Amino acid sequence: MNGLTYLKNVVSLQLDQEKCTGCRMCLIVCPHRVFEISNKYAVIVHRDACMECGACARNCPENAIFVNSGVGCATAVINSKLNRYSKGKKECCCIDEKNSCR
Repeated sequence: MNGLTYLKNVVSLQLDQEKCTGCRMCLIVCPHRVFEISNKYAVIVHRDACMECGACARNCPENAIFVNSGVGCATAVINSKLNRYSKGKKECCCIDEKNSCR
């Protein structure tokens, strides 16, 4: 994931293993490869890479995934771009190896 990390252990992402049917939709729509298939079912393998966009939950036909979308990195990136032109305020969700906001 190009050397960037998100805040550790704050992601709201949850997967109900009992509801998962292994359809792979979460793998298809997740931009950061948070999920993998193990023993025919989805598992979360890179939780801290989740940007809480909500694509996985929205596309899960079994409603096996919950994520509080709109509070994570995707929102911070969008707000940062919008604020750059209006208020000059910078929001940050990603840090590089030097702990600098990207």
